[in-house]
Amino acid sequence: MTVTDEREKALLDSVPTGLLIDGQWRDASSGKTFDVKDPATGQVIASLQDANSDDAMAALDAACAAQAAWARTPAKERADILRRAYDMINERAEDFALLMTLEMGKPLAEARGEVAYGNGFLRWFSEEAVRHYGRTLIMPEGALRMQVHHKPVGPCLLITPWNFPLAMATRKVGPAVAAGCTMVLKAAKLTPLTTQLFAQVMQEAGLPKGVLNVVSGSSASAISGPIMQDPRLRKVSFTGSTPVGVKLMKDAADNVLRTSMELGGNAPLIVFEDADLDKAVDGAFAAKLRNMGEACTAANRFLVHESVVEEFTQRFVAKLEALKPLRGTDPESTLGPIVDEGARDDIHELVTRAVEAGGEILTGGEKIEGDGYFYAPTALKVQKGNPILQEEIFGPVAPIVTFSTEQEAIEMANDTVYGLASYVFTEDAARMYRVAEQIDFGILGANVGVVSNPAAPFGGVKQSGLGREGGAEGIEEYTTVQYVGIPDPFAGQKA
Repeated sequence: MTVTDEREKALLDSVPTGLLIDGQWRDASSGKTFDVKDPATGQVIASLQDANSDDAMAALDAACAAQAAWARTPAKERADILRRAYDMINERAEDFALLMTLEMGKPLAEARGEVAYGNGFLRWFSEEAVRHYGRTLIMPEGALRMQVHHKPVGPCLLITPWNFPLAMATRKVGPAVAAGCTMVLKAAKLTPLTTQLFAQVMQEAGLPKGVLNVVSGSSASAISGPIMQDPRLRKVSFTGSTPVGVKLMKDAADNVLRTSMELGGNAPLIVFEDADLDKAVDGAFAAKLRNMGEACTAANRFLVHESVVEEFTQRFVAKLEALKPLRGTDPESTLGPIVDEGARDDIHELVTRAVEAGGEILTGGEKIEGDGYFYAPTALKVQKGNPILQEEIFGPVAPIVTFSTEQEAIEMANDTVYGLASYVFTEDAARMYRVAEQIDFGILGANVGVVSNPAAPFGGVKQSGLGREGGAEGIEEYTTVQYVGIPDPFAGQKA
């Protein structure tokens, strides 16, 4: 490890590097480790135990053994654990922010924002845990009374991505704990450290052994494969790419597992001719550059009315050119690195193909030489049909294309297999509702560029996935419904 900053070193030394199985941090049975790198420098900052299939099954064994007792735990106890964890993360907010910056690259200001957002799921689901209502009524015929109960679905496999290391873990663990489910959590190999620290906090908050088990490793399939094949598993929740999600859904079919899939995105950002351009430019910048564009909700296609495209583009490009791509710990950093070299190469290939298809680079369009995996913030002017309009970019690249009519904008927005986030800028309320009715996306930001909130249902349609995370809907993903029919004591009696 080459970290020289004393605070960074002390924090990294405090993070568990083992596997959390049945309440104990232990070494991998493989006897191997895998490295975690700082994408701003390319240097190794930690080495973690490398889980294999034996470790995965041990984690599932622990989750299954703990399930019955955990399901019977009163909702208030589960809520109290979540609230204690929320308070503890608040107290260590700077540690979590710095750790995310070190392993993922985002500037500290953004990392602090993720701590607030991600931790909000623990608070939200601590409150939902005790308000997960069933219902009761007399059947229409009057012979039976119906009771509807919500029960925990059972042991869950939770698979999180690398781009939001805390929020993606809390968004899954929070509702699972609230509902009474045990878990095996597999973090992405690029950014597992935040998950390790989060799991330690959950232990300290009083989560019983076996309820949350954490196994990270260099091979995702070595962990998820055997767990998915075991009939004791009852649910899988995955956030990541659509191709991987499709494979997991096929595997889930063998045991008829409950699935929650938050997959790829290709978010359109539509700027109509009547838009407030101050709102539109600021919203577009936030929607594109949050997390360096490495977000499934990131604005991926900028559809701008032909009458305002020149002014919008000029102002947006100026904001891009004012960014400072620096290591996230630098106080002046406003743009961090891409997560690894391969991801940066993929972004550059998309830009290159866009130019070959007739696109014009307005700013950026190149890798930044030097340490780490930085990519210059980029804007391109493209025409309909350019291949970049069909791809999830996952980087600080904004393709801008024009439209003439409202219906054309809607058709262009819907011209994708994805359907997660979308953004619309207009001062016409009637138009906003017309677009919302016709646009095929699970999320729509109306004159805003950031809409994610723990109280809101997050999820998409088409190949962007199934189910919702957050909101009142989030806990439903971790429960099953049981109907109990009871003879009505007054059946047959007349007043």
